[in-house]
Amino acid sequence: MEAHCPHRGTSLEYGLVSERGIRCCYHGWLMDVDGTILETPGEPEGSTLKDRLCHGAYPTHEAAGALFVYMGPPDKKPPFPVFDSWERPGYHIVAGPRYDYSCNWLQIAENAMDPVHTAYLHTIVSGAQFTEEFGVVPELDYIETPLGLAYVASRRVGGNLWLRMVDSILPNLMMVSPVWEDGKEVHPFDGPMMSRWIVPRDDHTTLQVEFRHVSDEEEVTPHWWADRVGMPGQMPDNRTYEERQRAPGDFDAQISQRPIAIHGLEHLATSDRGVILFRRELRKGIRAVREGREPDGLLQQSASLIPTYANNTVIQLPKAATPVEDEQLIKETGLRLAEEFLKNPPLSA
Repeated sequence: MEAHCPHRGTSLEYGLVSERGIRCCYHGWLMDVDGTILETPGEPEGSTLKDRLCHGAYPTHEAAGALFVYMGPPDKKPPFPVFDSWERPGYHIVAGPRYDYSCNWLQIAENAMDPVHTAYLHTIVSGAQFTEEFGVVPELDYIETPLGLAYVASRRVGGNLWLRMVDSILPNLMMVSPVWEDGKEVHPFDGPMMSRWIVPRDDHTTLQVEFRHVSDEEEVTPHWWADRVGMPGQMPDNRTYEERQRAPGDFDAQISQRPIAIHGLEHLATSDRGVILFRRELRKGIRAVREGREPDGLLQQSASLIPTYANNTVIQLPKAATPVEDEQLIKETGLRLAEEFLKNPPLSA
């Protein structure tokens, strides 16, 4: 509900919560949960004031210990999206830390389509904030999903192929696969460790709202993740400026692109293909709205359980005869696995 009473503006956070709504502490006006003004004490009998006013209110949905608010036109309200990764047997969702970034939301959201930075920022430059195996720049590809994009990053770890995929669900939700993977043990598609919404407060500040996917088996999810400790390389964590210079993380890299990154000063390269694709899809959505059409994405979804694709998958893959042939084998095998997941989402089965 809108915080301020429509009578004299007193905040309803001090109001009396009743069975029918919230009663303002100042003069007793009673607002229903849908914004209908039920009572205006002190007004003459027969007053129509309450019938001529309506208080601001939005419908809510409770999930994973949080309240989600729908703020669009009432006649276009979609069903609440239920992702297959949120209904995964043996896992539960934990509301994690919230992060405030002093930069535009887009340069944070683009991070989900930039797998090269995990090798440099999180490993080579700052030391292994995740695992040492992230220090190998992967063979890269990208696929379109029904709700956005996913990157396909394939690495060789000994006799194994490690496929890592991260989901970008347009416009501002990312699902990230576990960062404690090292590719040494063969295992099937494992799903995301996190869902994170990138929410713009204004042009220069952003709120990240994080939900963690935690296994019911203690040995599967690291304790620091289950206990809601901040992820390495995310925020300053009370570090000094010098410490952040020596071991920067996502926060430092993204806010230092300026409060709003100037795209005209960039020189995008081949490895930025995911960022280019992400911006292209956003522009398509913006054009659709300008033309009075619905953008692609969650509003168009009809499935009761929405497939997601963030995962680590490790399979055995003998090396090819030459390094060049092996690079091609790694890339082709990773993309083939990703395309199979797209056709038959493992968590939706």
